[in-house]
Amino acid sequence: MQTNFNALQLADPTIARADAILRRCVHCGLCTATCPTYVLTGDERDSPRGRIYLMKQMFEDREVTPTMTYHIDRCLSCLSCMTTCPSGVDYMHLVDLARTRIEMKGHRTSAQRTTRWILSKVLPYPRRFRLALMLGWLARPFRGLIEKAGFPATAAALALVPKARPKSNLTKPKSAIGKEPKAKRVALMLGCVQEVMVPSISLAAIRLLRRHGVDVVVVKDEGCCGALVHHLGREEEARDAARRNIDAWTAAMREKLLDAIVITTSGCGTMVKDYGSLLSRDRGYAERAAYVSGLTRDITEFVEEIDLMPPLMWTGLRVAYHAPCSLQHGQKLDALPLKQLSQCGFNILEIPEGHLCCGSAGTYNLLEPELSGELRERKLRNIASVTPDVIATANIGCVMQLQGGTSAPFVHTVELLDWATGGPCPPALEKLNVRSHQVETLVEMAREAALID
Repeated sequence: MQTNFNALQLADPTIARADAILRRCVHCGLCTATCPTYVLTGDERDSPRGRIYLMKQMFEDREVTPTMTYHIDRCLSCLSCMTTCPSGVDYMHLVDLARTRIEMKGHRTSAQRTTRWILSKVLPYPRRFRLALMLGWLARPFRGLIEKAGFPATAAALALVPKARPKSNLTKPKSAIGKEPKAKRVALMLGCVQEVMVPSISLAAIRLLRRHGVDVVVVKDEGCCGALVHHLGREEEARDAARRNIDAWTAAMREKLLDAIVITTSGCGTMVKDYGSLLSRDRGYAERAAYVSGLTRDITEFVEEIDLMPPLMWTGLRVAYHAPCSLQHGQKLDALPLKQLSQCGFNILEIPEGHLCCGSAGTYNLLEPELSGELRERKLRNIASVTPDVIATANIGCVMQLQGGTSAPFVHTVELLDWATGGPCPPALEKLNVRSHQVETLVEMAREAALID
């Protein structure tokens, strides 16, 4: 793509970076076929290629128009376009630069600004989020009235609140270090929303790692990874979150070096792996940020490095694996979870259109409820078409987006790995008749081995 920046503009590091990214685009349009919003709307401006043209105009003209804001806001940042792009266009960082520019110079209604401010001040803080969840449960019966009153984002948020009353007090997972030192030690990031919604995920990860001879440290001063505010265009707040976590993990390493920072929420993992880029121009943190990014592993990555032990049970459950965009596109980890689930004896079902986002995308389902709802229904139809016993995924946002739309229970990948290698049955699966699956699978295995008629 040809750009028209002058020397004065290119002296700005942000413009220089945008220029380098823009020039890689060759207008081929392959990205349009895998972009969820373009698939729904057919509007070129809702495709990566169309948004790239809008961002080019934004940076060249130093102007942020309502049209630019509207269509860039509708981007999920699912990064499917980056998986498809043959030219290696760094769309992820380009749209982040654009969002920061929009936040600084764009024009939004007072309701939009208020909603985005509230989200940035509630979701990244577990205590505030837990309180908001309790209030949301009380307001949930009035969701229809709230939507009619002109508060669609609030109504969308209430739709995601569990029907059962949220627990007001939850047990926060603690460090798991034995008396005898283990061969490896890792820091486990809890995740701000996941810590409140499904703390059993972190507990399953701790059990799985301990079973494999790994000491697990839960760092007290760790906070939100910064992804939520980063995607809202609040770049400095995201940097502050990154600095806080880097300080916390660095302090933990003074006692003993960490072999990895393990993350079970794929959206957080994609963000932390990008700390090196986010703080590349911060003299006080650039080097440590790059080190932390290099140390970060998704739970499946780290388990692969230490070799997953053979399963102690073989259920044969039909598992539909929903690959979060942040894992399959952001971290390029699409095959590994499937491999490990298969190793543990689960029957993996391929979900049609698995590359398309479910519509969660951080705060997207709250800010763009209409498009998010269409993507949710499309994903649920595709999941239903394979009739699974259980649905596995690796991101709490996807669970919150899709649960309630299907009779099949949702679990995190690590909960299944933990269960298969000796852990307890995941709470969401306790009502399933797993014994019948075990018997049927054993019979089928025996038939294949010609041991019975």
